[in-house]
Amino acid sequence: MPNSPYKGKKVSEWSAITDKLIAIHPMTTDEIVETVLKSWDDIFNSKIGSFSIGKEIEPNPQIMSFLLHELVAHYLALKHPGVYKAGTEKSEKDIHCITDTSLSIEIKGSSHPNQIFANRSYAQPQSGNGQKDKNGYYIAINFEKFDDVKPNLPKILLIRFGYLEHTDWIAQTAATGQQARLSADVYNFKLKQIYPKIETK
Repeated sequence: MPNSPYKGKKVSEWSAITDKLIAIHPMTTDEIVETVLKSWDDIFNSKIGSFSIGKEIEPNPQIMSFLLHELVAHYLALKHPGVYKAGTEKSEKDIHCITDTSLSIEIKGSSHPNQIFANRSYAQPQSGNGQKDKNGYYIAINFEKFDDVKPNLPKILLIRFGYLEHTDWIAQTAATGQQARLSADVYNFKLKQIYPKIETK
């Protein structure tokens, strides 16, 4: 998809465009949800040396996000052999589509209750020097922190799937700011909530 699917479209049209983009993707929303939840559970079934994650070891949110990224990418790649693989090259997204790179997926995890963030470079167009494309499909995952739920284990709060472009990211204006965020319209119309399921009347 070299051209923006949202180009020239009003915000009121974004939601329908996102639904179409999700519908043509080879991964179903159900398998994405199932894989994210399985990956999260698997983290707590894991050990580092003799110590269990969630018992003796409580990784910080950045490490939990890293582990989740890795497991989700590898499990989804296993479900689509020869089509997907976990991204390893600088130019590859987290879940790299071997047959059609426009169907590759970036994963963003955050311990914020409902927002995700990126490096401010995501707000810049692709530089063309072997960097990964900033535009495309995203799985956004929000999870609890250990400190907020003790003595219980943290849970997955929210999973969304959609299509984002570099123009959707708003970079921090401060020279020292390294973060980029998304607007309310992007959350509402470009990222579809797939977990928990929204009950339709």
